[in-house]
Amino acid sequence: MQATAAAFLAHPLPRLRRIGGWGADAAAVRGGVIALPPRLRGSRCSISLSIGAGAGAGGDREFSYEHVPMFSRYRIRDPYKLLGVDRDASEEEIRSARNFLIQQYAGHEPSEEAIEGAYEKIIMKSYQQRKKTKINLKTKLKKRVEEYPSWVKALIGYFEVPSMDIISRRLFFFAFIAGWSIATSAENGPAFQLAISLFSCIYFLNEKMKNLLRASTTGFGVLVGGWIIGSLLVPLVPTFIIPPSWSLELLTSLVAYIFLFLGSTFLK
Repeated sequence: MQATAAAFLAHPLPRLRRIGGWGADAAAVRGGVIALPPRLRGSRCSISLSIGAGAGAGGDREFSYEHVPMFSRYRIRDPYKLLGVDRDASEEEIRSARNFLIQQYAGHEPSEEAIEGAYEKIIMKSYQQRKKTKINLKTKLKKRVEEYPSWVKALIGYFEVPSMDIISRRLFFFAFIAGWSIATSAENGPAFQLAISLFSCIYFLNEKMKNLLRASTTGFGVLVGGWIIGSLLVPLVPTFIIPPSWSLELLTSLVAYIFLFLGSTFLK
C-alpha cells in the first residue's frame, strides 16, 4: 500500500485549462453564461422591421393615395358638371359647391386641382360675360345717341356722369339741407338754407368749369328754374299727402334742392 501511495504522489497532476479561453473541443464560461463553441451555435435569427409592404430603400418617403378619398368626377371637362351646379347658378352657390368638395376630398391632389380649376373657369367665364354685356350696353347707348337729332346731341353734351362717390356725397349734402329746412319750418322759412344750397352749387360747378362767373350764372339759373318748376308742381300734389305743417314755400324749396343737386352733380 505504501508503494501504491508513493506511485500516486510521484505521478504529476493534470493542468487545469484557463477559464475564458476557447478550447479545441470544450465549452467556455464567460460572465456566468455558457458560451458554446462556434461549431455548436445555431443560425442567427433576423427580424425585418421595415414598415409598409414592399418598402424599398426609400419606401417610407413615398406617399400613396390608396386610403385617400378620390373625387369620381375629377376627369370631367365640363366645369359645371364637375362641381355639380347649374349653368345659371349664382356665384354664392358655385363657391359653396367648391368649398364642400374641397373639404370632402382634401388630401387627394388631383381631385383638389380639378375642383379648383373648374371653379376658376366658371368665375372667369362669368366675369367675361359681364364685361362683354357692359361693353355691348355702352355700344348700344353710343349708337342710339348718334341717331338723335343735332339739338339733342348738343343738349346731352352739357351733362356728364361722375363717380358714385361724388354722387353720394352731393346727395347726402342736399338731403341734409332739406332735412334741416323741414326741421325748422315751423320757426322760419328756408331762406338761409336756400342761400347755402346756392353757394354750394356754385362752388361745385366752379370745380368743374374753372370759371366763377359761368358757375355763378349756371347755379343761379338752376335755382330759379327749380323754384319755378316747384311753384307749378306743388299745387298739383294732393293735400292729404302733404303734412299740414309744411308750407308752400317749404315744398317749393324742396323741389329747388333737387334741381340744385342735379345741376351741381351732372352739369359739365
